Amino acid sequence: MTLAPSARSFLTHGEDSLLQAALDAGFVLPYGCRNGACGSCKGKVLEGLVDHGDIQPGALSLADRAAGYTLLCCAKPLSDVVLECREVSGTNDIPVKTLPCRVEKIERVAEDVIVLSLKLPVNERLQFLAGQYIEFLLKNGKTRAFSIANAPHAEGLLELHIRHVVGGEFTSHLFSHMKEKEILRLRGPLGTFFLRETSDKPIIFVAGGTGFAPIKSIIEHVLHSGIQRPMRLYWGARNRAGLYLNDLPERWMAEQAGIHYVPVLSEPDAADQWAGRTGLVHQAVLEDQPTLATFQVYACGAPAMVDAAQRDFIAHGLPAEEFFSDAFAFTKATD
Repeated sequence: MTLAPSARSFLTHGEDSLLQAALDAGFVLPYGCRNGACGSCKGKVLEGLVDHGDIQPGALSLADRAAGYTLLCCAKPLSDVVLECREVSGTNDIPVKTLPCRVEKIERVAEDVIVLSLKLPVNERLQFLAGQYIEFLLKNGKTRAFSIANAPHAEGLLELHIRHVVGGEFTSHLFSHMKEKEILRLRGPLGTFFLRETSDKPIIFVAGGTGFAPIKSIIEHVLHSGIQRPMRLYWGARNRAGLYLNDLPERWMAEQAGIHYVPVLSEPDAADQWAGRTGLVHQAVLEDQPTLATFQVYACGAPAMVDAAQRDFIAHGLPAEEFFSDAFAFTKATD
């Protein structure tokens, strides 16, 4: 397989996907869910044939497929392939580990959101980039992926923000049965959603629901590292309860001159007594910025929100290569 435009090539083996083959060869490509749902790993097949594999509905449009695009996490090569995709630098030196962990704290911060704190073995450390995720390895062979919400410098505990999915196997266990001290197995770090620190452009963060988690990690890393880039955070939720850690970004804005925070509710309850912004969170960005030509954008949340943001932001002047995303997607079985 050959990557364009870098012209770097490598061999594929067995039944691996294009993404897995690239990762095994040491090439880091953009990806998110790795199950054909989020669309983050979309690439264009310039030459050769691929089996598109098991792509979930909505992740790759018919127009994209007709134009030669595929999802690298699902597609497998049927011949020599030349693939046009963006390569990512920054994760090559970080090992992916499989580790046990202990549930240290279960904190319910909203009716349907838990902040889960995990403790690793004393002699182990999980190196990661702010914005990456881990996946739990379940006893039935399935996996469940969640973004790391703490910054890399905050060693000791891993923090995850987990929303309850009705009927979801893992989250139902978490909300109803999981106890502190329970032992879990995790694998990570994974994903290519992290801050591109070589840029000095101002940043717009767009979070939907628990998509706040990896963005929290990135912002806390920026503050800790002394990176001087203006940041605007737009956090969208259905109602006030969905902004489950609202005091934190409010404190960032009060204490840091370079941070501006805009919470947005799509369906505020009467009890919320909400006087702030309403509507779709990415629309609030468009309303505030005459053009996005000078920004970098990091968006995390439901696939529909991320897709709409990418489409509308690029139409609003954002360079396509300055949009970075992590679309939360559930596996086909629930949760």
